[in-house]
Amino acid sequence: MKMTRDIMGMPVAVDIADTAASAAPFERVFDYLRYVDAVFSTYKKESEISLINAGVLNINDASSDMQEVFALAEEMKKRTEGYFDITRPDGSYDPSGLVKGWAIRNAKRILKELRYENFYIDIAGDIASSGSNNGKEWSVGIRSPFSSNDIVKVVYPRGRGIATSGTYIRGLHIYDPHAKKVVESPYVSLTVVGEDICEVDCFATAAFAMQEKALPWLDSLESFEAYGIAHNGVATMTRGFESYTNI
Repeated sequence: MKMTRDIMGMPVAVDIADTAASAAPFERVFDYLRYVDAVFSTYKKESEISLINAGVLNINDASSDMQEVFALAEEMKKRTEGYFDITRPDGSYDPSGLVKGWAIRNAKRILKELRYENFYIDIAGDIASSGSNNGKEWSVGIRSPFSSNDIVKVVYPRGRGIATSGTYIRGLHIYDPHAKKVVESPYVSLTVVGEDICEVDCFATAAFAMQEKALPWLDSLESFEAYGIAHNGVATMTRGFESYTNI
């Protein structure tokens, strides 16, 4: 059973393969994501993050979820050598690069607590899965950055998270906090697979900002794999990535 919504300004798809699935678990997930949007959207003037950026609300007086996200952001900044940073050049905060993966992680937890074991959550191409799809592996297609109708690689995440950063849909949008500018990366697409979707999402963003160092850095990490596509169409990958392309 599959349902889709537009939430957080992005397409959301939830697919539950358990035979006992009804509309209720889907609405639990969608309601949770609407809550996340209300709290963390930088486009909503009354959201907590907007109030923090406006100087109306102190982070120490914010919700426990906001404080958790800020703590995670600081952790991700340290683990990525400063390449993941939610602080904008003007000093305001934009945690959206972390919040999407964090929300998917929590949505996965909601379904687990409801005792669903076989499902797939996709928010704008960032994905978490559990179990199987009617006995078959869940699969994720990596789209060609040059032709959106073409799939260049099929990945079987096996319960892990998968996220892609790139310039082929949104154009240049990844900021390098060290160079203090938007990055022109050698990659047009960079896909990362790892145990936790929140970490995967952050690491994909950070690695893209690292430019030429992206794949070597990801290859040095334990339990993370990556697949990058350059401007000339040549693909490179970390040593263990192929293990996710075989059933």
